[in-house]
Amino acid sequence: MGNARPGNEMVPVAASHPTVPSLALRSPERGERLDSESMDRAIRSAASPQENPFWPLQKLQDIKAEVKSGYKCYEDAFVQKVKDGIMIVRDHSSEAFGITIVSSLLLMRGPRKILWRQTLGRLQSEEAKLAKIDTGLKVVGGSVDKLKKDSKNMLLRASFGEEELQRGRTKIRDAGKEIRRLIKSVYKIESQATDVMDELRVIPGRNALKLRAEVASMMSDLKQQRYELNKKILRISELGVRV
Repeated sequence: MGNARPGNEMVPVAASHPTVPSLALRSPERGERLDSESMDRAIRSAASPQENPFWPLQKLQDIKAEVKSGYKCYEDAFVQKVKDGIMIVRDHSSEAFGITIVSSLLLMRGPRKILWRQTLGRLQSEEAKLAKIDTGLKVVGGSVDKLKKDSKNMLLRASFGEEELQRGRTKIRDAGKEIRRLIKSVYKIESQATDVMDELRVIPGRNALKLRAEVASMMSDLKQQRYELNKKILRISELGVRV
């Protein structure tokens, strides 16, 4: 409490303990300075990856939020466009059906050519039409000439092939006849070897046994040769060549 003075003025009495500064008693200049320093520290902490270890995560979250917001806007616009189109088609169903039919016809080659001839084709002059036809005829003529040339070459190759085939058949027939002659010779030699083997069987002694072994080996070789020759004759017959 203060002591009363004349004029009813109160004189404050000094407190026995020091006062504690509070936010309410802070001067405006000091408050603005503290707020500015706090803001600067927050900005530096958010902008410096070295001082804020969570800076990449915060940046990624900010980018993700921006992308999500932009995608949401585009998605809403697309959905709205689709809804508007559906409403227009529903309100004008007959016009939409007609447009669909016309578009389908224009995608086909035949109706498109007819439409061209009946509309824009009539606007062309006679000289332009003749020039276009002449160009088409030249292209067709070149294709025909190339086809004739290719056909002539193929016919010549076929003729040469037939001649080669005929000569080949003649050669095969001659070879078959020669093989037939060799087979007859093999049969004749086998008959002679059989006679020699019969004579050696009646002769005793080691030399006769040795000779019989040699003759038997020769007869085995002759039999193998005859088998191979007969196999070749069969192959020639399968080719349609008579020998």
